[in-house]
Amino acid sequence: MVVMARVRAPELRGRGWLNTGGRDLTLNDLRGKIVVLDFWTFCCINCLHVLDELRPLEERYGDVLVIIGVHSPKFEHEKDPAALAAAVERYGVAHPVLDDPELSMWRQYAAKAWPTLNVIDPEGYVVAAMAGEGHAEGLARLIDELIATHEAKGTLRRGDGPYVPPADTSTTLRFPGKAIALPNRNLLVADSAQHSLVELAPDGETLVRRIGSGERGDADGPAEKASFNEPAGLCLLPRHEAGIAGYDLVVADTVNHKLRGVNLTTGEVTTVAGTGNAWRSTVDTVAHDALAADLSSPWDLAWFDGRVVIAMAGIHQLWWYDPVKRTTGVYAGTTVEALRDGALDQVWMAQPSGLSVSADGTTLWIADSESSALRYVRDGAMHTAVGQGLFDFGHVDGPATDALFQHPLGVGALPDGAVLVADTYNGAVRRYDPASKTVSTVTTGLAEPSDIVLTEDGGVIIVESAAHRLTRLAPGALAEAGAVAGARQHTERPPTLLTPGEVTLDVIFTPAPGQKLDDSFGPSTRLVVSASPPELLLEGAGTGPELSRRLLIAAGVPNGVLQVTAQAATCDAEAEHAACHLTRQDWGVPVQITDAGTPRLPLILRGLDA
Repeated sequence: MVVMARVRAPELRGRGWLNTGGRDLTLNDLRGKIVVLDFWTFCCINCLHVLDELRPLEERYGDVLVIIGVHSPKFEHEKDPAALAAAVERYGVAHPVLDDPELSMWRQYAAKAWPTLNVIDPEGYVVAAMAGEGHAEGLARLIDELIATHEAKGTLRRGDGPYVPPADTSTTLRFPGKAIALPNRNLLVADSAQHSLVELAPDGETLVRRIGSGERGDADGPAEKASFNEPAGLCLLPRHEAGIAGYDLVVADTVNHKLRGVNLTTGEVTTVAGTGNAWRSTVDTVAHDALAADLSSPWDLAWFDGRVVIAMAGIHQLWWYDPVKRTTGVYAGTTVEALRDGALDQVWMAQPSGLSVSADGTTLWIADSESSALRYVRDGAMHTAVGQGLFDFGHVDGPATDALFQHPLGVGALPDGAVLVADTYNGAVRRYDPASKTVSTVTTGLAEPSDIVLTEDGGVIIVESAAHRLTRLAPGALAEAGAVAGARQHTERPPTLLTPGEVTLDVIFTPAPGQKLDDSFGPSTRLVVSASPPELLLEGAGTGPELSRRLLIAAGVPNGVLQVTAQAATCDAEAEHAACHLTRQDWGVPVQITDAGTPRLPLILRGLDA
């Protein structure tokens, strides 16, 4: 148990509020309620996982619990209030959101990672802090204890909360994610915010049919009854494999953590991979029964190397799926969120979100969104064509070594070997030329482009997600691509000041009420540490079972990022059939090395005081 000092919660202050009907909220307005502050940013897949984990709590404890989303942005685009409002709608956020563009609340509550949760009791005191995802059950137990305590004290206030839903909107497409061209020249679109697939005529506007009920759900069946949960990537199977599998199309059903198969003739939808549970385990290289495997936010799909490759955004990996053998497994990545090339089982990725295969079938291109990078797989290894790391981004053309993107979500390989990138947060389509190793800008002024579709007639269609439409690239635009020398940007999160020399890293973890550490299948905890640049860390890198570690910090490196991944396995302490849980979090901690720094770095994986 981490005993936290009884501290008054800092007041809620920011640029503005969403989902409150125009009202500014204060902690005094929330007195008598249990409040959960969710520090998030809409680019972050782990933050999106937490939004989904909180939905059942909002429903179950609606008369005593108020969730406040504190939006503390990473990318420059996320500071735009219109972009935040769009994200709140896109992801179905059904609670008040405080816009914190300068990270003032982030600093007040000492957050060090996205996402971070803080629990405030009905008397206005912070009673718990935790980082990462997977806390829903622990939160439920803590809320039950707070209800009992404060009902007995007379300090609990039941009744409606401050959430005011926005006005309903209706368009044919609503925040479409991905699209493909069908053999009949029609276009099939993952209509993500309307939880369905939409087939459009070749003009990209005329509705042909909708597959899915349009309601958030997880049901197989005929087109009108089946349901999805924010579907994204689409992949047509080759004819031979489709004939064996019994369906033509694989869909990345992102929030359901599943792959779905669709028979395009009948519209029938079936689940083909995923249990519906988010992956929280250890990495292996074996094949798994696809229906028994946990996935994590599959975001895009491509047919490559004789299988469906999955951009598994939620755990920073690529996976594969074999529709004939009905198996799945890891294709590339270690789950560490960072940028490192090499052999596929050793690379680091950062929320891969877009895939496209070269015309000759030899290269898989990847939009690695959180590192703002264009990467590729060829001959069993991964390489970075453009991109400099998790915290460097911008809109800069020219030599690939200097060029910058900003959170790209889509990629399209052209017949001439070049690659188009949906540079989402720059609102642009960019072109990378592998021959000259240069980047140019094709078009700008787009509303969060999220995918690139190539048609049989040589046309290019852009999924313009925040404009709720498909946009056809003007003829000749590729030939007229020019250079943009925009600003180079770097995420300016407040750095942690560390002293050079010996530093103690402590990851603080306390099992939730009613749980205990579980070592039934080996050590219950695991810690992975690395640094960028690597020379920042003289000793202490690597993997081990202890959550505390001695680091040796180089004196000659003024600043950098410590990359820390921690996980802890727990199970129910007193239950005949105990449920098991895995809590996991990745931190990228910016650090500044100074003699005025501290020799200790504490990170809270879970901390409870109730």
